[in-house]
Amino acid sequence: MPSSTANWHWKNKNVSPWAKTWFERELTTIVVQNDGSEEKVAISSVREVDGDVELGQRKSKLITIYDCRVVLDWSGTASDGSEVSGKVTIPEVSHEITLDGLSDYVYEWSLKTASSPAVDALLAFAKARLPVALEAKFAEFPVALIDTHGKDLTVSGEPSRTGTPAPASAPTATTSTSASTAGSAPTKAAPVKKTQVNTSTVVKEATFMAAADDLFGLLTDEKRIPSWTRAPAQSSAQPDTEYSLFGGGVKGKYISLTPGKKIVQTWALQSPTWPSGHAATLTTTLEQSSDSTKVTFTLDGVPKGLEDELTRNLEGY
Repeated sequence: MPSSTANWHWKNKNVSPWAKTWFERELTTIVVQNDGSEEKVAISSVREVDGDVELGQRKSKLITIYDCRVVLDWSGTASDGSEVSGKVTIPEVSHEITLDGLSDYVYEWSLKTASSPAVDALLAFAKARLPVALEAKFAEFPVALIDTHGKDLTVSGEPSRTGTPAPASAPTATTSTSASTAGSAPTKAAPVKKTQVNTSTVVKEATFMAAADDLFGLLTDEKRIPSWTRAPAQSSAQPDTEYSLFGGGVKGKYISLTPGKKIVQTWALQSPTWPSGHAATLTTTLEQSSDSTKVTFTLDGVPKGLEDELTRNLEGY
């Protein structure tokens, strides 16, 4: 089965044990220091990670599926030097919050140490500073999930690109053919006919409460792209260089890039429905106003019949 077809079907992998280990390792590295005093807080242990974590693939796209309740122990030093400890529960750490932004994280705080002015001040400091550090780690989680387990779900297309090697028993036939054609002009290979593709153009506009330069980086920076594609990416963001999005689901080449203003790139969907060898052109323009940026995506060269699918992709991602 070709890799494009194999990767089109639904597959999933449960990685809950790995996720628990990841949270235990990564969250306990968090330490926050108050520059203006002796106050310091840290995540001392991960008490509980309760929920399911899976990586799924459908239509050549890797999708993170997770919803966990995370319970942490935190500890710190108050301004008077006393040691303080407590617990924080995050009822929901999920794809919907981390990547889709459908709601905010909720934190439930408690103290194990007896209350005092210094202790209460440290608790307030923990409430203000630890969520920022925790959410930065939560944003890394889906990227690590795909980087670690994506290869287990994606069928490599390498064999189909390199071709099938000739069997070991073939030398006799090869020798006979060479002898019979010796001294004659080499046979020219028949030209490959390129199928004409009827196409159309899809245009989508969106307004983001962000600076144009930041959005430009989000769309082209290899390290930032996975935050919205939820899959590995390759992008050097230079003209005449190739890029790959959605773990190889979309490939093309950058034509021109004007930081903060415009991106022009070829664009081809790696799926059974996309004509082989055909590439569209995606032009992304950014127009910044005083408080937002209007982004226009113009995909020219969409094969007829795929307009609705491509519109949904542009809107969804």
